[in-house]
Amino acid sequence: MINPWHRAAGVLLLAAATVGAGVAPAAAAPADDVPAAATTTASIKGWARMYFPAPGNDVQVTVDAHGEYSAQSPAFPTRAWGSLRIYHAVEEPGKPQLVNWGELEVDCLTTGGPTATVTGILVRASPGGPWEDLVKRKVRMGVSFYVAGKGKGPSRIGLSGATAPGQPPLTKCMAPAADAPLTRGGYVLRDKGPLS
Repeated sequence: MINPWHRAAGVLLLAAATVGAGVAPAAAAPADDVPAAATTTASIKGWARMYFPAPGNDVQVTVDAHGEYSAQSPAFPTRAWGSLRIYHAVEEPGKPQLVNWGELEVDCLTTGGPTATVTGILVRASPGGPWEDLVKRKVRMGVSFYVAGKGKGPSRIGLSGATAPGQPPLTKCMAPAADAPLTRGGYVLRDKGPLS
């Protein structure tokens, strides 16, 4: 698999070599005269219920995630913060309702146009629920979002779930495709701005 950090560095090196070809080098500025790098931020906020293929399942995702980017790191945030909550209730005939929820501390937000990916470490879960062990293991989960514009179809979510014990952990900033349409609610996505 191509490492996006290596690919981005290669593109920057190629661009620098192309721009610098045939041009006399400029004198280097003193280190204390170098201006601070420009930064920009992105965010996604909201609540929604997503379609689940099995009857009796109610899955909801609440997010308030933010990321800061710099000219040196335009694709991946230099800093990310916020919260992500996943709620899943299951009702079966003749059985009590089962409710499971988890709260994640955001460690990455990436955006691009109408899409976003959020990952976080599970820090709280429903007492006695199946995710209590995941909190102890500091499991990372990821959610992808497609926030549809007017006339562009339904907005969608994709949930990673948790990796099994002994399996490699989910990498920061990664989540599956946003394939499940929203049935209620929605999100407000602010894409990162240009960097100079």
